[in-house]
Amino acid sequence: MTSISQEQLQARSLSERAVLVACHLPASRFDERDPLGELRDLAETAGATVVGEAIQNRRTPDAGTYIGTGKLEELRRLVEEAGATLVVFDNDLSPSQIRNIEKIVGVKIIDRSELILDIFAGRATTAAARLQVELAQLEYTYPRLRAMWSHLGQITGGAPLGIGTRGPGETQIETDRRLVQRRKSVLKARLAEVLARRVREVAHRRAEHRTVCLVGYTNAGKSTLFNALTGPTGGGGAYADDRLFATLTTRTRRWPLGSGQEALLSDTVGFVRDLPHHLIASFRATLEEAIHADLLLIVIDVSDPMAPLQFDIVRETLADLLRDDPLRPRERTIADESATWVEQERDDTPPGIDPDLPRHILVLNKVDRLADESELALWHQRDPSAIAISARTGRGLDELRDMVQDRLAGETVEIEFTAPWSAAKAIAYAESRGEVLGRDYETGGVRLRLRIGRSHLDRLRSMGLRL
Repeated sequence: MTSISQEQLQARSLSERAVLVACHLPASRFDERDPLGELRDLAETAGATVVGEAIQNRRTPDAGTYIGTGKLEELRRLVEEAGATLVVFDNDLSPSQIRNIEKIVGVKIIDRSELILDIFAGRATTAAARLQVELAQLEYTYPRLRAMWSHLGQITGGAPLGIGTRGPGETQIETDRRLVQRRKSVLKARLAEVLARRVREVAHRRAEHRTVCLVGYTNAGKSTLFNALTGPTGGGGAYADDRLFATLTTRTRRWPLGSGQEALLSDTVGFVRDLPHHLIASFRATLEEAIHADLLLIVIDVSDPMAPLQFDIVRETLADLLRDDPLRPRERTIADESATWVEQERDDTPPGIDPDLPRHILVLNKVDRLADESELALWHQRDPSAIAISARTGRGLDELRDMVQDRLAGETVEIEFTAPWSAAKAIAYAESRGEVLGRDYETGGVRLRLRIGRSHLDRLRSMGLRL
């Protein structure tokens, strides 16, 4: 008999019939061929059954109901006809707007941020992920506490505020606020410990290994690519499924690059349009690998019609993560007696790479799903160094590995030097980063001839080798 997990039982019992609503404004970004496609996927990922959809176009949101009273009445009738128990908005609503809509529609109302938080809560499996989700939920809930306690305003004739209403209700709101703030402080302290530990781990890995990180839109095929590149030699093992947010944790494994070289490859949580800002902030510890990796592989599902928009969203999310990073290298101002100027890092960004992003390779995944590969030319116009692959069939993976090896090593040079036996760590570093062309053992040490990336030479000199 097949066993059923507690999570499966809970998902079945909590399955709801949902109506999806989107209010499109002039600045809204969506797929015109399927405006509610992503919200539908999110709702189904959360376990809801979609029974109806409604779209409203406005120049500005209605202050009270977001979609306006006329459209709200249509929504009420749609909910009744479909037998819906839930309405999901593709917009972020204020507490008062949610309350006003619920009064008219008569069923539970949630917005996009709450839906995403619910999905993350169901996917969080590690202690760090659960801490991050809980903090994000409290950040979302805190400004909505008054709306949650609005029913207490009815104790004196229905007035929600004013003289005569400052009783148990107001006391309870303040109590809840203090409890939420206290819990947030505890979670932030624990997450600070997690972040500090993760920073140390990432720094240690970067000192010992070259690091590569997969980033991209959710369901772009990152975990499938991770398994294809690292398994079976590297371990693989990332959970991969054709659904949004299949994994919320970062997994790191060895990736053999050939010629005796290897890198540590990390798989991260996927991004999504309009990801709640407090969720990005909370998941900073999880995304530490992406922030400080030597090289990013930005994975795009080129078979998705919304791939260009998804790439822009990945760029914006990375910018949010990097903006307040205290470890990110910044320009240094140098002053002398006559002038002040800015000393910038040497610009070795390869042609075609966006200078606003960290060093990266644009990976065009799922080319096996394309009916016509001519559209790849548009991506190569955008980034001539972009590489087309299929993680599922293995197409292009060898070319990707070679490109990563070249990008990490930079310009290669042949060097010959003698290292004393006391420099065992430097010898191991040189042999793991370069291709050994010759090795002769001498009385006081070993003489090596290597082909190695020029970027490693400073590291070898800092370890005491004379090159």
